[in-house]
Amino acid sequence: MRIALPPHIDAAAFAMRDPAARIVQLSGRTMATGWTVHMALGDGVDPAPLHAAIGARLAGIVAEMSQWDPGSALSAFNAAPAGRWITLPPDFAQVMRAGLALARDTDGAFDPAIGHVVNLWGYGPPAFTGPPAVSGWRRLDFDAGARRLRQPGGLALDLSGIAKGHAVDAVADLLHAAGIRHCLVEIGGELAGRGIRPDGEPWWVDLETPPDADLPPLRIALHGLSVATSGPYRRGPHSIDPRTGHTAPADILSVSVLHPSAMLADGWATALTALGIEKGMRTAEKMELSVRMVWTNAGRVIEYLSPPLISMLADE
Repeated sequence: MRIALPPHIDAAAFAMRDPAARIVQLSGRTMATGWTVHMALGDGVDPAPLHAAIGARLAGIVAEMSQWDPGSALSAFNAAPAGRWITLPPDFAQVMRAGLALARDTDGAFDPAIGHVVNLWGYGPPAFTGPPAVSGWRRLDFDAGARRLRQPGGLALDLSGIAKGHAVDAVADLLHAAGIRHCLVEIGGELAGRGIRPDGEPWWVDLETPPDADLPPLRIALHGLSVATSGPYRRGPHSIDPRTGHTAPADILSVSVLHPSAMLADGWATALTALGIEKGMRTAEKMELSVRMVWTNAGRVIEYLSPPLISMLADE
């Protein structure tokens, strides 16, 4: 068993720990998947209002950024005529800002304007019957200060490669605002750990390993950290390279990214998968990301750990 420890320990989390707190689990459905929250609650704290608040927060995010909901803000942008400026709600604007930054950092390996390509592959709303198209983040004009995005004409957004991670952060932030400092939030396999468990242990999670990949387990202490994994073994070969319109290299089995932000872990896992093995490794090292990549070569399973992730490994 390999153990990865966070590069920074929050002393305040230990000072605020309540050893008598109980761990309460809440769960529900969102974004065509499930969500689960484990949190440390003191005696007398009713979890029911928190469950309702989490559900409402996630429903609000879906209403902003769902490509499947024709009434969402994202669908309204996709249907807007050429030249129209659309004022984005706050969550939508935050994700667009991060998505466009990732597009610049990866030269388009992540592209928030990949909607038509996704639809043509059959991963988007089935009603789409538009003509062949390519992605086009460079055609987007975004006024971050005013939260306005211009539809240049014919572009469709798809934020599924980053919005789920944002939702994980949003739930963790909601709990923090409610006074819950110690929690583990998971949505569809993307996780964020805040604080510690009542027993003083971190929130331990085992990094996902692709089926039939004979690799030693890698256990992560999610203390102020998030992790996201992209790979065809989860939902089939659904990752698309926006630069070519084709699916990502078939030899990549999984890409996992650890980052303080679940949104950025999610986005980077998506982008590094599209970049492929060599460019993905170079980009991970250039951006100093904590990354594990797993791929096959001539029938052999190969694992790569980036230098920041190696530095997190505890001594045997």
